[in-house]
Parts: sequence; C-alpha cells; structure tokens
Amino acid sequence: MSIEVNDESGFEPATDLSEVSRLATYVLDQMRVHPQAELNVILVDETAIEQLHIEWMDLDGPTDVLSFPMDELRPAPINEEPKEGMLGDIVVCPQVAAQQAIKAGHSAAEEILLLVTHGILHLLGYDHAEEEERKEMFNLQRQLLLTFLASRGGPVTDVAPTIE
Repeated sequence: MSIEVNDESGFEPATDLSEVSRLATYVLDQMRVHPQAELNVILVDETAIEQLHIEWMDLDGPTDVLSFPMDELRPAPINEEPKEGMLGDIVVCPQVAAQQAIKAGHSAAEEILLLVTHGILHLLGYDHAEEEERKEMFNLQRQLLLTFLASRGGPVTDVAPTIE
C-alpha cells in the first residue's frame, strides 16, 4: 500500500501519524484493496476543512472528515483479484475530532482513527444516506476499528460512531 499521512493541523497533542498509517493499511487489507493502491490522509485545521466543506459540499462550518475518491476502487470479492489504482484523499480535522471525542467518551486519537476508517469506507463506496446503508457502514466501521485497536494490544474502549 502506498499510504501518505500528513499533519497540517497544528493540533496538540500531535497525532501519531504512524498509527494512522497502520490503521489505514489494516483497513485496506481487511477490505481486500489492491496492495498497490494509493491513499492520502491529510489532517487540517478548522479553517481549512471549513473551506473544503463549503467548496465541495456547499455546507457552512467545519466538519470532521471529508473523502475525495479518485478511481472508484471497491473491495474485491473473495474470488477476484483487487484492482490497482488511486483510492483517493481523506481530510480529517483533529480539532473537530477532539470535540466529538469528549461527547463520545473516548480519546481524540481514537476519534481520529474512527474518522479515518469512516473516510476509507466512503472511498470504497459505502454511504450512510439511508438507514440500511448507515447500519451496514457503521457496523463495518466499528468492527474494523475495534479489531485494529485489539490487534495493537492494550486496552480497547468501545468506539461508537459519532458521525452524523
């Protein structure tokens, strides 16, 4: 996997970019995405994500995560080889994530990992506009994140989705 993670947010404490990269690798492996697929994760401040939110979604105010798919890659069925290509970009705002984490009762770091997982699923074609889609996406997101957190060792808190 070619995963690039950049932090332009100025958020303190700084996000563990290597953990974000490990999570992305784990999720993409679990979702059967081609090992040569490319993904960019960018952490930005509230002003930058608000500008993107207005420009691309025509919605005011900062948001937590935005996904920008490129080659419309999808998870490969078990009996097929994954397709190579550019997955896309995920933009996360750690400041908004930190606010959501307080409400959800877990750490800002866990919320950022949740948002990256959420963003990857959007890049892979998952959505939550309809209730059935929402259930499927959020259950998969929860399963992927909790199994990743368990695989790294240490305590695991239940990271319920806070995305609206």
